[in-house]
Amino acid sequence: MKEFSQEAEQIMIERFGRDTVIALATTENETPYVRYVNAYYENGAFYIVTHARSNKMKHIKGNPVVAIAGEWFTAHGEGVSLGYFGKEENCMIAERLKKVFAEWIDNGHTDFDDENTIILRVELTDGLLLSHGRRYEL
Repeated sequence: MKEFSQEAEQIMIERFGRDTVIALATTENETPYVRYVNAYYENGAFYIVTHARSNKMKHIKGNPVVAIAGEWFTAHGEGVSLGYFGKEENCMIAERLKKVFAEWIDNGHTDFDDENTIILRVELTDGLLLSHGRRYEL
Protein backbone atom coordinates (compact mmCIF):
# COMPACT_ATOMS: atom_id res chain seq x y z
CA MET A 1 0.00 0.00 0.00
CA LYS A 2 1.18 3.49 -0.83
CA GLU A 3 1.09 6.08 1.93
CA PHE A 4 -0.12 9.63 2.19
CA SER A 5 2.36 12.41 2.79
CA GLN A 6 2.82 13.33 6.44
CA GLU A 7 0.63 16.42 5.92
CA ALA A 8 -2.18 14.40 4.32
CA GLU A 9 -1.97 11.72 7.01
CA GLN A 10 -2.45 14.41 9.67
CA ILE A 11 -5.58 15.66 7.85
CA MET A 12 -6.88 12.07 7.65
CA ILE A 13 -6.39 11.66 11.41
CA GLU A 14 -8.09 14.99 12.14
CA ARG A 15 -11.10 14.12 9.95
CA PHE A 16 -11.46 10.40 10.44
CA GLY A 17 -9.44 9.45 13.56
CA ARG A 18 -12.66 9.46 15.59
CA ASP A 19 -16.19 8.12 15.22
CA THR A 20 -17.14 9.30 11.76
CA VAL A 21 -19.74 8.30 9.20
CA ILE A 22 -18.50 7.27 5.77
CA ALA A 23 -20.19 5.73 2.74
CA LEU A 24 -19.04 2.18 2.03
CA ALA A 25 -19.71 0.67 -1.39
CA THR A 26 -19.55 -3.03 -2.24
CA THR A 27 -20.64 -5.01 -5.28
CA GLU A 28 -22.51 -8.22 -5.90
CA ASN A 29 -23.21 -9.60 -9.37
CA GLU A 30 -21.88 -6.36 -10.86
CA THR A 31 -24.46 -4.33 -8.92
CA PRO A 32 -23.14 -1.64 -6.53
CA TYR A 33 -24.51 -1.28 -3.00
CA VAL A 34 -23.78 1.74 -0.79
CA ARG A 35 -24.47 2.22 2.88
CA TYR A 36 -23.35 4.58 5.62
CA VAL A 37 -21.23 3.08 8.40
CA ASN A 38 -19.54 4.36 11.53
CA ALA A 39 -15.82 4.12 10.95
CA TYR A 40 -12.48 4.98 12.53
CA TYR A 41 -9.27 5.73 10.60
CA GLU A 42 -5.79 4.66 11.66
CA ASN A 43 -2.57 3.92 9.75
CA GLY A 44 -4.00 3.71 6.24
CA ALA A 45 -7.15 1.77 7.11
CA PHE A 46 -10.71 2.31 8.29
CA TYR A 47 -12.17 0.07 11.00
CA ILE A 48 -15.86 -0.80 11.22
CA VAL A 49 -17.75 -2.94 13.73
CA THR A 50 -20.29 -5.07 11.89
CA HIS A 51 -22.00 -8.45 11.72
CA ALA A 52 -20.39 -11.32 9.84
CA ARG A 53 -23.70 -12.21 8.18
CA SER A 54 -24.49 -8.69 6.99
CA ASN A 55 -24.91 -8.05 3.29
CA LYS A 56 -21.75 -5.94 3.23
CA MET A 57 -19.70 -8.89 4.52
CA LYS A 58 -21.36 -11.29 2.08
CA HIS A 59 -20.44 -8.92 -0.75
CA ILE A 60 -16.86 -8.50 0.52
CA LYS A 61 -16.41 -12.25 0.77
CA GLY A 62 -17.28 -12.50 -2.95
CA ASN A 63 -15.31 -9.40 -3.95
CA PRO A 64 -13.11 -7.65 -1.36
CA VAL A 65 -12.65 -4.50 -3.48
CA VAL A 66 -14.65 -1.66 -1.91
CA ALA A 67 -15.01 2.08 -2.33
CA ILE A 68 -15.48 4.61 0.42
CA ALA A 69 -16.34 8.29 0.59
CA GLY A 70 -16.18 10.74 3.44
CA GLU A 71 -15.68 14.44 4.02
CA TRP A 72 -13.83 15.59 0.87
CA PHE A 73 -12.27 12.13 0.55
CA THR A 74 -12.83 9.20 -1.76
CA ALA A 75 -10.87 5.96 -2.00
CA HIS A 76 -10.71 2.31 -2.95
CA GLY A 77 -9.61 -0.41 -0.64
CA GLU A 78 -9.70 -4.06 0.25
CA GLY A 79 -12.20 -5.21 2.84
CA VAL A 80 -10.66 -7.67 5.30
CA SER A 81 -12.55 -9.37 8.12
CA LEU A 82 -10.44 -9.43 11.27
CA GLY A 83 -12.93 -11.89 12.73
CA TYR A 84 -14.65 -11.89 16.09
CA PHE A 85 -14.44 -8.58 17.95
CA GLY A 86 -13.55 -10.37 21.19
CA LYS A 87 -10.76 -12.64 19.98
CA GLU A 88 -7.35 -12.16 21.54
CA GLU A 89 -5.63 -10.94 18.35
CA ASN A 90 -8.15 -8.09 18.13
CA CYS A 91 -7.86 -6.88 21.73
CA MET A 92 -5.81 -3.74 20.98
CA ILE A 93 -7.96 -2.45 18.11
CA ALA A 94 -11.15 -3.58 19.88
CA GLU A 95 -10.30 -1.51 22.96
CA ARG A 96 -9.59 1.51 20.77
CA LEU A 97 -12.89 1.03 18.92
CA LYS A 98 -14.80 0.76 22.22
CA LYS A 99 -13.41 4.17 23.20
CA VAL A 100 -13.91 5.76 19.77
CA PHE A 101 -17.48 4.45 19.47
CA ALA A 102 -18.31 4.94 23.19
CA GLU A 103 -21.42 7.03 22.47
CA TRP A 104 -23.28 4.12 20.90
CA ILE A 105 -21.35 0.87 21.12
CA ASP A 106 -23.00 -0.29 24.36
CA ASN A 107 -26.55 0.76 23.44
CA GLY A 108 -27.73 -2.84 23.00
CA HIS A 109 -27.24 -2.94 19.24
CA THR A 110 -23.79 -4.55 19.46
CA ASP A 111 -23.70 -8.06 20.97
CA PHE A 112 -20.13 -8.75 22.07
CA ASP A 113 -21.03 -12.32 23.06
CA ASP A 114 -21.98 -13.10 19.46
CA GLU A 115 -18.99 -14.43 17.54
CA ASN A 116 -20.54 -12.91 14.42
CA THR A 117 -19.78 -9.44 15.80
CA ILE A 118 -16.63 -8.71 13.85
CA ILE A 119 -14.19 -5.99 12.91
CA LEU A 120 -13.95 -5.05 9.25
CA ARG A 121 -10.72 -3.36 8.19
CA VAL A 122 -10.74 -1.45 4.90
CA GLU A 123 -7.10 -1.26 3.79
CA LEU A 124 -6.78 1.72 1.47
CA THR A 125 -5.19 1.07 -1.93
CA ASP A 126 -5.70 4.48 -3.54
CA GLY A 127 -7.49 7.66 -2.66
CA LEU A 128 -7.98 11.36 -3.15
CA LEU A 129 -8.13 13.80 -0.25
CA LEU A 130 -9.05 17.46 -0.75
CA SER A 131 -8.26 20.11 1.85
CA HIS A 132 -8.10 23.90 1.58
CA GLY A 133 -7.65 23.88 -2.19
CA ARG A 134 -4.98 21.16 -2.13
CA ARG A 135 -5.11 17.62 -3.54
CA TYR A 136 -3.43 14.70 -1.84
CA GLU A 137 -3.27 11.36 -3.58
CA LEU A 138 -2.63 7.98 -2.05
